[in-house]
Amino acid sequence: MPHPEADPHLRLDLLDGRPGAVTATITDTLPLTVRALLTLHGFEPLDDTTMVMARIDREEPHYAEQAARALRAEGVTVDITPQLREEIGTEWTWANYPMPWCSREEIREVSNDAQQIYDAIRHGRLIIHAHAHDGWTTVAVGTYRDGPSIHLRSENHLRVEAGRYDTPAKAIAEFERLYGNAVRPSHQHRTRR
Repeated sequence: MPHPEADPHLRLDLLDGRPGAVTATITDTLPLTVRALLTLHGFEPLDDTTMVMARIDREEPHYAEQAARALRAEGVTVDITPQLREEIGTEWTWANYPMPWCSREEIREVSNDAQQIYDAIRHGRLIIHAHAHDGWTTVAVGTYRDGPSIHLRSENHLRVEAGRYDTPAKAIAEFERLYGNAVRPSHQHRTRR
């Protein structure tokens, strides 16, 4: 017996209790495809029918709109609530932004790179060995699983790679040389035994 075509459908809304975060509620009968597409756009599962996007730069409405466009191109019906639609259209400014010469799109590019580093740490793809404060910002040394070791510089929504090394030993030795007594083991490193 043939199955009627599923009508993939979801609703995007603001998450209560977290300014800017966006929920996606899936209401079709085949949510696996929709969940996979949402994952590609930065959403993570909350339960069987709800996914959430929460970013360090608070740009969730912008990225939710991008996800909605991509999902619609794949034939998914996407409803955006009026509250989220209002946030999508809201212009913003970042108080004390350290790179005032950047355009809004350049700022988004920098913060999206920072989001990728944050996600790699949060999901265990980037293991932080140690951190320090260099007088201006937080710095860290870590290693990507099956990848290079790196030095990071971090300030609020900005996280940038500051150097690459072939081995964790070289990265850690250089980090200790640069930051000396300020070096502290990472929480991630202390809890793994």
